[in-house]
Amino acid sequence: MATVHSADVAAVPVAPVPKAIATALIMAATILVVLDQTIATVALPHMQAALGATPETINWVLTSYILATSVGIPLTGWLSGRVGRGRLFGICILGFTISSALCGLAVSLPMMVAARLAQGFFGAFLVPMSQSFLYDMNAPSQQMRAMTLWGVGVMVGPLVGPVLGGYLTETFDWRWVFFINVPIGLVAGLGILATMPAFPAVRRAFDHVGFILIVVALCALQLALDRGSQLDWFDSTEIVIECGVSIAAFWMLIFHLWHAREPIFSISLFRDRAFSIALLLSLVVTPVMIAATALLPALLQTLLGYPVTLAGLLSLPRGIAMLIGIIIGGRLFRIIGARAQVAMGLAFTAFATWLQTRINLEMDSHLIIWAGMAQGLGTGVALTVLNFLTVAHAPTAFRTDAAVLYNLARNTGASIMIAAFTAILARNIQVNHAEIGAAIGATNVPLGLSQMAGGPYLTNRLAALIDAEVTRQSMMIAYINDFWLMMWLTILVMPLALLLGRERPRQKPDEMMIVE
Repeated sequence: MATVHSADVAAVPVAPVPKAIATALIMAATILVVLDQTIATVALPHMQAALGATPETINWVLTSYILATSVGIPLTGWLSGRVGRGRLFGICILGFTISSALCGLAVSLPMMVAARLAQGFFGAFLVPMSQSFLYDMNAPSQQMRAMTLWGVGVMVGPLVGPVLGGYLTETFDWRWVFFINVPIGLVAGLGILATMPAFPAVRRAFDHVGFILIVVALCALQLALDRGSQLDWFDSTEIVIECGVSIAAFWMLIFHLWHAREPIFSISLFRDRAFSIALLLSLVVTPVMIAATALLPALLQTLLGYPVTLAGLLSLPRGIAMLIGIIIGGRLFRIIGARAQVAMGLAFTAFATWLQTRINLEMDSHLIIWAGMAQGLGTGVALTVLNFLTVAHAPTAFRTDAAVLYNLARNTGASIMIAAFTAILARNIQVNHAEIGAAIGATNVPLGLSQMAGGPYLTNRLAALIDAEVTRQSMMIAYINDFWLMMWLTILVMPLALLLGRERPRQKPDEMMIVE
């Protein structure tokens, strides 16, 4: 056990009132960006009619935003050193705001896609930079509280986005999904440029090879994940090529980062065990919950017959429990340390996915609510530690790089999990339908009796009803299999928590931080 002594002084000291103003502006910008990742989804059918798009092409409104984010995120560290962290943050807020206005004014699909590309590019910088800002502005005794605040803000978007998007679309117009960003973004952007203090950053040469490799890897991966379900995955030559390009680019990127003199991401970050373990866990912890959240609405509406509004409301307990988990986690971290808290959070998450395997076609909503709350609570408790460790173990000058890698891993993990579990679900539905259907044929007693009593007409009607029920049962089994896979995946990564130390954040100015 080693004891670390350090003064309780922030890396970037700021007076209380300016710090409160800057924190409010930073969180406002962060919530805008995470809100925009989900708020537009509800308005897609209305955009399709207004922009003259097809069901296939309208998806580029979402895909363009994700691809632009993949291009922008790797540039964060380099641009921070060139432009200055505070100035870059303010410029990106204003760029995000202007592109949001252009999205609302779009009259054609190409104009909308171009505006979404700009919006995704400017928005890519804001979430990782906000995390590093809040950490650097606070003294060590207050950093855990700052990371808790940031974690709550990041989770507000996915929780509120679909509800707010539906309200704005139904009450006003789909364009207000984007116009709502303008007044808040202008205030935040101008306020940041006027009040933000100077933050340390490393000015370095542009690693054009590393940038090209990571953009190719991420864009090819995202295109494969986005189009895989439409093209029947690896039966499509396009998907095989995109996956091959992504794997090759990632492999070349690892080699390049290890040997380059000034790589796009500092390789020294990966030499810290806590940072590397937190990064690996971030590929699973939040993505598993996001994948479960993405699968449940279809299950509730298609199999259990819940209306859209009720299916949406049943996701709220999970989000509220996650916020509670993040808040409790901030206090719990100081008592039990990183290792025990992450293990506890993963255990809760595994238990929640086990509860979801108990879902059946005859149940009420209680199991959905309790399983969602357990999953949200466990994810929030574990996430608090990961949010802290990824920036706490990085040097001040490379803290933006650390936050970028953390958010990149979390976003990439979510995309992979959603695509993988959706593909497995579709595959299992077909397999289950074939296996159950194989046991039902014309020689079965019900079909034989119907043919004798009512002839071909009654037989065809009965066969249609049986096929519908076989489909329901096949889908239910496939969903349960997905939840089993989520549970075992969570259990599989639990030993990684044991590699974390017993680190605890400082509670009081005169207290020492304990690191194993």
